[in-house]
Amino acid sequence: MNLESVRAFIAVAEEGQFRHAASRLGLTQQAVSKRVAALESFLSVALFRRVPTGAVLTSHGESFLPHARAVLMAVRAAVASVRTAREPLRVDVLRSHLASAQMLRDFHLAHGEIPLETLTLANAAAALRALLDDEIDAAFAYLRAPVQEREPLLRSSLVRLEALQVVIGDEHPLAGAAYVRPEELSPYTAWVPGIVKDSEWGDYYRAFGEEFSVAIDPSGPNFGTGPLLEAISPSSSLITFVGEGTRLSWAGERKLHRIPMVSPTPVYPWSVVWHARNEHPALPELLAHVRAGFRPASEATVWTPHPQGARTE
Repeated sequence: MNLESVRAFIAVAEEGQFRHAASRLGLTQQAVSKRVAALESFLSVALFRRVPTGAVLTSHGESFLPHARAVLMAVRAAVASVRTAREPLRVDVLRSHLASAQMLRDFHLAHGEIPLETLTLANAAAALRALLDDEIDAAFAYLRAPVQEREPLLRSSLVRLEALQVVIGDEHPLAGAAYVRPEELSPYTAWVPGIVKDSEWGDYYRAFGEEFSVAIDPSGPNFGTGPLLEAISPSSSLITFVGEGTRLSWAGERKLHRIPMVSPTPVYPWSVVWHARNEHPALPELLAHVRAGFRPASEATVWTPHPQGARTE
């Protein structure tokens, strides 16, 4: 029995559509259909019935689903049984200049004896798939809803509420401000290029723009922070945003300003996510380290679009 076919079957069963399963697995819809068809051929039964809204399990599919899940759990357990403390702890940080990478670096400085492998996956959805497929051991992500509502085998813990800052150039009218309120930004355009469709950060900025009447411009490819700051630095109307823990490298002639936001302070809620059955010996140390550094905030002083996704589980 092909394990990739089993994974495809479980994804379709849980998503209810081949298209959504393909997105979750990072495959084409045709590839998922072929894998499920191969499994049905191997079992000599139909596992799904096609309906206008997608696909529903047949009675054979319902019978097979718990066993298919058990197969993948057994594979994970088999891999975990031969893992050692010297194998790298594989952690997704989304991007290397973000606060998530800094949290992992702080852990490394405190536990230099633990080997690490740092990954930068596309978004939270890709990280959750990688966790379910045992490709990584942990991930830092912004969760728009409690992770167990969608993936019962995953766990999460809120580890940082990162304050959002405004970045402007020396010519901007707000350049001399010690802080700004979010509603004061409504006359200006916030350029956030390269937002990935349906990404968690795209959802965040959309909600921010709607809440505080700020125009969010996602146009243009993302060539990195350098070209973005080159456009911001001479402008009297453009702004952009960074987290307070984001590292910016800027060697331009014009001065840049990073201004805190208050009343309320928009925060980006970072969670650490892991698989409940992951037995890497270093995982508990990572979880203990990042949890110890968490500082809660009063709901009256901060803003985030999905507070239900920011709760510690």
